[in-house]
Amino acid sequence: MLSFECDYNVGAHPKILERLMQTNMEKLPGYREDHYCLSAARKIKAACGLNESDSDVHFLVGGTQTNQVVISSMLQSYEGVVAAKTGHVAVHEAGAIEYSGHKVIEIPSHQGKIHAAELKEYIENFYKDTSHDHMVFPGMVYISHPTEYGTLYTKDELSSIADVCRSFEIPLFLDGARLGYGLASKQADVTLKDIARYADVFYIGGTKVGALLGEAVVFTRNNTPKQFVTMTKQRGAMLAKGRILGIQFDTLFTDDLYFEISRNAIERAEDLKGLLKEKGYKFFLESPTNQQFVILSDEKIAELNGKVSYSYWEPHPEGTVVRFATSWATTEEDIRMLGEIL
Repeated sequence: MLSFECDYNVGAHPKILERLMQTNMEKLPGYREDHYCLSAARKIKAACGLNESDSDVHFLVGGTQTNQVVISSMLQSYEGVVAAKTGHVAVHEAGAIEYSGHKVIEIPSHQGKIHAAELKEYIENFYKDTSHDHMVFPGMVYISHPTEYGTLYTKDELSSIADVCRSFEIPLFLDGARLGYGLASKQADVTLKDIARYADVFYIGGTKVGALLGEAVVFTRNNTPKQFVTMTKQRGAMLAKGRILGIQFDTLFTDDLYFEISRNAIERAEDLKGLLKEKGYKFFLESPTNQQFVILSDEKIAELNGKVSYSYWEPHPEGTVVRFATSWATTEEDIRMLGEIL
């Protein structure tokens, strides 16, 4: 079956596999204290335009784990995290944030994004309520770039949200599980250095962008939670063979590999978008990244079953919204074969 179901349906980039093989028999310290992790952290800080002493990089295994560890370690017991009602932490993480004892506070979503004005209004109204001491405090703001719908924040939007967060002295956390694809988009006006400037903490996704597994968490301004390593261990998120993460990110951030392979996903997504338009498919929204959403009738779904896989997204009056996703590994041949099936 031809698969466009997600952007993590293959293993890892060959250069990563080669590097893992080359270093396989080296005896290295555990728990991310090896020289590959240290090298990867330096390269990431440089790519982000961050000073070595002002920032901190930690390597975790997967997106949901990373979101839970970061959010729960930075919030007080009485605080929750504000997110779009379509945000990953609100919908597709099985209540992981709530499981850690923190509420996800939902505000309106606009094609996956939140608006700074609505965020400001929500927080202002919270403090206007004389009973707010009996409520869950907004202690952090969560966004993702790209969003769950493949949409992107502009630099102005990101700056405005950051301004709101700083005015209320709460951190802005950016989920970058697909960050490479957002940065590579032809419509992007946000750079990695911009994200490091506006976000208090963010992560660079490896699982969906060329790695076997792994996410690189970046604390941008001397704001790493006290005993973050200990809290990571408490939450079962400490990988003993941390080298596996360090070697992968060291490879991804050598010779701009991370950005190079991200561009492939965007180029193939443009091919995919053109093909779907040519075949007369109706788009649910306009996405500038590697996730493309179309509306399929029940009849069309029945025709495609067993031939091509994609992700169910949500019901629609005209049928079902489904997602076709490209990745760093999608080829021109994959698009050609999809065209024949369609």
